[in-house]
Amino acid sequence: MTEFADILIIGAGPAGMAAALAAESSGARIVLLDDNPNPGGQIWRDGPQAHLPAEARQMRERLRAYANVHCHVDTRVIANAAEKTLLVENAEQGWLIAYDRLILCTGARELLLPFPGWTLPGVTGAGGLQALVKGGLPVRSERLVIAGSGPLLLASAATARHHGAQVLRIAEQASRAAVASFAAKLPRWPGKLWQSFSLFDAHYRTGTHVLEALGRDKLEGVRLLQQGKTVELACDRLACGFGLIPNTQLGQALCCALDGQALAVDEFQATTRDDHYAAGECTGFGGSELALVEGAIAGYAAVGNSAAAQQLWPRRVRWQGFARALNQAFALDGRLKSLARGDTLVCRCEDVPYEALSGHTDWREAKLASRCGMGACQGRVCGAALEHLFGWKSPVPRPPFSPALVETLIRLEDASSG
Repeated sequence: MTEFADILIIGAGPAGMAAALAAESSGARIVLLDDNPNPGGQIWRDGPQAHLPAEARQMRERLRAYANVHCHVDTRVIANAAEKTLLVENAEQGWLIAYDRLILCTGARELLLPFPGWTLPGVTGAGGLQALVKGGLPVRSERLVIAGSGPLLLASAATARHHGAQVLRIAEQASRAAVASFAAKLPRWPGKLWQSFSLFDAHYRTGTHVLEALGRDKLEGVRLLQQGKTVELACDRLACGFGLIPNTQLGQALCCALDGQALAVDEFQATTRDDHYAAGECTGFGGSELALVEGAIAGYAAVGNSAAAQQLWPRRVRWQGFARALNQAFALDGRLKSLARGDTLVCRCEDVPYEALSGHTDWREAKLASRCGMGACQGRVCGAALEHLFGWKSPVPRPPFSPALVETLIRLEDASSG
């Protein structure tokens, strides 16, 4: 089966939803695809303990109301099957989607840096913990430490605290001066200022980072370097997140160029490949407000409504200013590169320790010697960490991009031969 879309949008987070709604009035056939059960992305994730904001609910209702917008949830891209054709799969089947124009809204993932004990049960990503709690993970009365960098730490703490967790410490690696400078700029974005008040936590400490997760068979505590002093806290859960990494794998596979770690785009959110656009955090982290306006610009541009896209440029500039302030304030301290010891696992899938990697010069050499990045996650976790630690550039992803049914892969072979 081959489905056709005038506009195919990969990722139904804020950027993808905004792109679909902007393009809808053209009458084009729009297909919106996401691997979650409902549109909303990570920030508007569903679950028995999730509380969706009104904006997310309204956008979902609008998408459902339009006959020319078709949403495929629980669906993943498996491969680039042919020119302007992707192979996709849900739990039941795989099929091809041919498109005229593509908008990539693939979001971002957490940067997880290795440190002693980070593989212990009870240690998760900060965003990962938030998603688990929204999905129903019970945390009532559990002692929680959150460490890393950026506003996601406060958001994760607020979610866990709302569901009964005891937040012992929020360890922010950025300095007090950097955080204070960022806070002083927040009145430029009043909504963010009020949001910061709602997320305030008395256990927040700047200039603090994780040194080691403590325990034998499971997490029992954490050792922190807090403003120059070593502190140990007994805890039941440790959640760490060191910022976000743009998900560029599909864009790279489609020959879209990068700008640093993100997909390169012009003023209309167009990538370096004709008829291919990108919006949201795959083009750089800036929060949901920036993702929404970028998605709308991409949607208008993809259907040829340049005037409507240009009207949104001032709003994008405003939120790009917020993104710059955010990324500058929470830039990672170089000391975080030296957290891992020689025996600290870096590639969890293949049990490859730091000492087996530190002597190599690039990804290819490390893979040949150790199988690093060749396990189940295909380097999605360790790849970003190794780029941060050693400056290694990850290779262009090769299909299949996710595990797939044999029947689905046969369709890929048929499409290639045809």
